[in-house]
Amino acid sequence: MIKLTEEMRQYINNARSNGNLCVLASASLDGTPNAGYMGTVVVLDEGSLAFRQRLPIQENIQENPKVVLLFYDHETQVGWKFRCTATLHSKNGEADKDNVFKKVMASLVEAGLIQDPEGEGVAVVLQVDQVLTQFGEVLQEREPGLRW
Repeated sequence: MIKLTEEMRQYINNARSNGNLCVLASASLDGTPNAGYMGTVVVLDEGSLAFRQRLPIQENIQENPKVVLLFYDHETQVGWKFRCTATLHSKNGEADKDNVFKKVMASLVEAGLIQDPEGEGVAVVLQVDQVLTQFGEVLQEREPGLRW
């Protein structure tokens, strides 16, 4: 079971303002890797993270939703690796019946990461499958014995 902690919420929701961007790594189906700094990551709920994506990294996510999000605060030496399954939610997308796009954008506004909740981009929700230490030790798993 995944239960993101208040400590994780504080670090991640304040990452950009503290000078600590998260890094998202993905791979296409043929294994071509991609990685990028994400400045708008928030803890959405106790089991998921979210961010707004404006660049084409989403192509990999559409092909292969398995991603890794890294967080590290150099000053305090606190960090985690989150293995996740990503879903994309567009502003007017058919798949967004539950208004996930609006919920993510509202969370980003509340965290002070964006100002325009109607802005361009796609809301990416990361269902956390595993939480690991920065050194790779598994701390939490959605399902016991989950293989990645």
